[in-house]
Amino acid sequence: MHPAAGARLREAVERRSPALRAISDDASRLPRAPGKWSPREVLGHLIDSASNNHQRFVRARFQEDLVFPGYAQDEWVKGQNYGGAPWAELVELWRLYNLHLARVMEATPEVHLTRERLRHNFDQIAFRTIPAESPATLGYLFDDYVAHLEHHLDQILPEARSV
Repeated sequence: MHPAAGARLREAVERRSPALRAISDDASRLPRAPGKWSPREVLGHLIDSASNNHQRFVRARFQEDLVFPGYAQDEWVKGQNYGGAPWAELVELWRLYNLHLARVMEATPEVHLTRERLRHNFDQIAFRTIPAESPATLGYLFDDYVAHLEHHLDQILPEARSV
């Protein structure tokens, strides 16, 4: 089992949810800077990341490699109209989806987490990439997912940066 990544994810979600809920609906619409995503769009991107990584986390237990499809982030955010979605709904969807992912992480047997795979595409899809010629593990993908989530939460809530 990989309780560490699951616990880190659960802690990040529970610690940051109140601050996210405290952002007003109007403030959630404002881009961080010209040409940047608004908090709604960043949170939408994190929902997309949860959705894509959910598939990866489960499939990795039953396949020999760690090769997964990527996705066009900007197009997904725009196409789902996160900018027009109610902020409170986005926060709750993000929160519950990530609590589920924490459960998935915690339920994954250690044998699946630590098995090195020579074939992967973490050089393309990971937040913190791994060279294609280096082996990768599902445990690394779990940790990378949490680092990606914390990075984007720091963008939305810079005053409450993760430690």
